[in-house]
Amino acid sequence: MRFDAVLFDFGGVFLPSPFEVVYRAASGFGMPPETVLLTCFGRYDEDTDHPWHRLERGEISAEEALAGIGALAQESGFDIDPIAVLGGAIGTGNIVRDDVVAAAREIKSLGLKTAIVTNNIREYGPKWRALLPLDELFDVVVDSCEEGVRKPNRRIFELTLQRLGDVAPQRAVFLDDAPGNVAAAAGLGLHAILVKSDHLPALDELRELVA
Repeated sequence: MRFDAVLFDFGGVFLPSPFEVVYRAASGFGMPPETVLLTCFGRYDEDTDHPWHRLERGEISAEEALAGIGALAQESGFDIDPIAVLGGAIGTGNIVRDDVVAAAREIKSLGLKTAIVTNNIREYGPKWRALLPLDELFDVVVDSCEEGVRKPNRRIFELTLQRLGDVAPQRAVFLDDAPGNVAAAAGLGLHAILVKSDHLPALDELRELVA
């Protein structure tokens, strides 16, 4: 078999993309949604000291991150409520895509190793972990807020591959909805698949790769 492991993002793969939810919410703030997203999340294809990035690395609490984002908005002259914007990202309807869960089961049945690699926040941990049978579907769960490192930093991929038994990057597939994360994984040597709003083509590509 060409691959030994498949790494999955959580939000945007097993759930609809939180960025799309926030984008729609941001449209009601009287300014370009891209501006609101940049203020709330920073440049998501980078790993910086933006409050949201620090939150995902577990360095600060959600309360501290929201205060920091609010301050950034005020400094830029924006009148936005980060709680109103980010509430959509954290909630995201919690609509689990059953076909992605089924695909993860198929991967396991083929004998491949599986992992979740998620940028997440500590306060949301109990809620998102309850949405999937993690012990059944995944050999490894790597959560940015617990590890102190977040995508797109290549160290989070290296850590995951190590915990899977030192899987070589070229022997692993990675699925994510953030282009920057996909590019970072591909740069390390993984076969990276971008999951778009219509996630079915990504599942088709995954099945073709591991068939």
